[in-house]
Amino acid sequence: MKALTLTQPWATLIALLEKQIETRSWATTYRGPLAIHAAQGLTPVGGKEGLLQLCRREPFRSVLLQHGYLGTPSLPRGAIVAVCELVNCVPTAGSRPGSGGPKYADWVHDLTDQERAFGDYTAGRYGWLLANIRPLSRPIPCRGAQGLWDVPADVQAQLAEATSE
Repeated sequence: MKALTLTQPWATLIALLEKQIETRSWATTYRGPLAIHAAQGLTPVGGKEGLLQLCRREPFRSVLLQHGYLGTPSLPRGAIVAVCELVNCVPTAGSRPGSGGPKYADWVHDLTDQERAFGDYTAGRYGWLLANIRPLSRPIPCRGAQGLWDVPADVQAQLAEATSE
């Protein structure tokens, strides 16, 4: 199984079924099972203080509060928090229908305000479309990596057990 590491709060937003599109600066041809891993580090958001500030902004604040997250220390880190299927990877900006180009642009214009707020949909980026998201009742500690990475066999066994409960 492949995995993708995300900085918090984005990993938790996927696990909460509040985010179904992960935006990246790179595309992938991979399709199939995907573990969502919450990074241990917080450098991309400016450390603990940056994460706290981000989680105080809307719509992050309301969504996290709705699910019982009262503060950033409660967001899991260094663990797999959900599994899903990566069903497609498409450019976030591009040809509009009728322009003779690909039809992928339709979904970009139909994003909810919340989904748009939880991603970076600028030109040159890619939307990783996630389906069948299954949050784990307990995060499974695991070391992450950049890019798509292979989940270690022992962690895959724990995932199989956790998702069959």
